Amino acid sequence: MKLLFDENLSPRLVKGLADVYPGSLHVRDCDLRGASDVKIWQYAQENGFAILSKDSDFAQRSTLLGSPPKVIWLRIGNCTTTRADFILRNAALRIRTFLSSEEDCLVFGHPRLAVGD
Repeated sequence: MKLLFDENLSPRLVKGLADVYPGSLHVRDCDLRGASDVKIWQYAQENGFAILSKDSDFAQRSTLLGSPPKVIWLRIGNCTTTRADFILRNAALRIRTFLSSEEDCLVFGHPRLAVGD
């Protein structure tokens, strides 16, 4: 389950979740820090990653373009890295199921927490 963690998520999550999501990278690991959504999308598409982000941009792009890449939209508001780790670790089965499904985007969290995304 290779995930490409967007800039809005801590790079520490990649290392902390390596046992659950092996082969995952953070955008900074791919020289994509500050890159446009288009470049990140293309990188994920060309390298077999699903994009994990807290922003709605990739979810919207997924609605328009479909997949690949698949998108996981984490609508969890501002939270600690520990909390994000907990959520992603406990969602591993759901994410694995999503990645093998026909769906393009998986949304986690409560809509009220994502206001302003």
